[in-house]
Amino acid sequence: MKAAPIRFFKDIFISPRWYIIVLGNAVLFLAAYFFPVLVTPAYALMVLWILFTLCDLILLFGRSRGISAQRSNVQAFSLGDENEMSIELRNDFPFAGSLQVIDELPVQFQNRDFRMQFNVPAGTIFRHTYQLRPQSRGLYSFGHILVYAESPLHLLRRRFVCGEQTDIKVYPSFLKLRQYQLMALSDSNAAGAKKMRRLGHSLEFEQIKEYVAGDDIRSMNWKATARRGTAMLNTYTDTRQQQIYCIIDKGRTMKMPFDGLSLLDYAINASLALSYVTLHKQDNAGLITFSGDQVEVVPADRRNKQFVVLREALYRQETDFRESDFEQLQQQVARKINQRSLLLLFTNFETMASLERQLPYLRQMARRHLLCVIFFENTAVHQLSRQDARTLKQIYTQTIAARFDYEKRQIVRELRKHGILAVLSKPKDLTVNVINKYLELKSRQMV
Repeated sequence: MKAAPIRFFKDIFISPRWYIIVLGNAVLFLAAYFFPVLVTPAYALMVLWILFTLCDLILLFGRSRGISAQRSNVQAFSLGDENEMSIELRNDFPFAGSLQVIDELPVQFQNRDFRMQFNVPAGTIFRHTYQLRPQSRGLYSFGHILVYAESPLHLLRRRFVCGEQTDIKVYPSFLKLRQYQLMALSDSNAAGAKKMRRLGHSLEFEQIKEYVAGDDIRSMNWKATARRGTAMLNTYTDTRQQQIYCIIDKGRTMKMPFDGLSLLDYAINASLALSYVTLHKQDNAGLITFSGDQVEVVPADRRNKQFVVLREALYRQETDFRESDFEQLQQQVARKINQRSLLLLFTNFETMASLERQLPYLRQMARRHLLCVIFFENTAVHQLSRQDARTLKQIYTQTIAARFDYEKRQIVRELRKHGILAVLSKPKDLTVNVINKYLELKSRQMV
């Protein structure tokens, strides 16, 4: 990538060493006023300072191209994850350059002093990789790469404006999708995941095969065994082509922050990962988002482009800080989902009173579909309820925190009492817990 054309007066900068020499020379001239013997050294230092400054100018500006830089070609960032970004620096000077690099990061990172210092040998290419963790979805605009180069004299600096302005989209978390897929297919105890115990058989027949030591003899096909004269048994696979809908509440309660991300972002990340696993399990994945009286529906499907459709739909979602209309949600679900489906509702209930207002609509949806309500544990309140209380104020705070913590668990019991599944999860564990719940329901033949 070529540097911008030379703009001599705009691209020249003075280093601190240059000012120190000027200051020292001024002090020497001042001392020579009282001690004339210092006049000659003062003039000699001034001449050397001028000569070295001219030499530094020639070294830095003697050629049009000295330093070039470019970023790695990154197409998208993953929300809430550590994303790699790299800068490649090329030194075409005949000397080793001391480089100060400023990457103009997007405004969303709120970092106005992102500086890196490198020493790059002459005629070499140097690559540096650093991590960025975006905490909101959207379009991130990177500016130029500013490189301030110094020669071995370290008196002046030349600025190079390199790289092109780049726009990168931040999508819901996708870096760990492959890990979640392997977890779902292999039942391995992946990091953060609990091992899932499969119960019985699913209802979908796959094939008849020869018996191998260790196979379940309860699946023995005696008719096929009699015909072939060797032990044969039936094999089964998970029931496929079931409809799985992620329903995301975009109301103001989902804007609560946790570790840099909002609850809405955690729900979106979990929905994307679950949709990915669902499609690889040969089920149909769909999406419903609602806030106020607006309900958006992406019909469940498993065609090749369905994951891209869901990813783009999740990328656009934002809260409007209004109270969510569960009645409107229930009406749209009844109108647009005709087949019995698994509905995973991401929302947040803080009190029993907030649940009781919406419970009639949840019960109506649970009559026709398998409904699972997923809401969030307030980890800060939970920690407060477990702290030692020594003063009256601490006792009061702990009592209130314990009440809110207890009420969350009461909400779980109330939902289950009405035949509605419930998952109370910490935000950071949401994705793993949701995928485990989906796999559990499939293993129990409830989906």
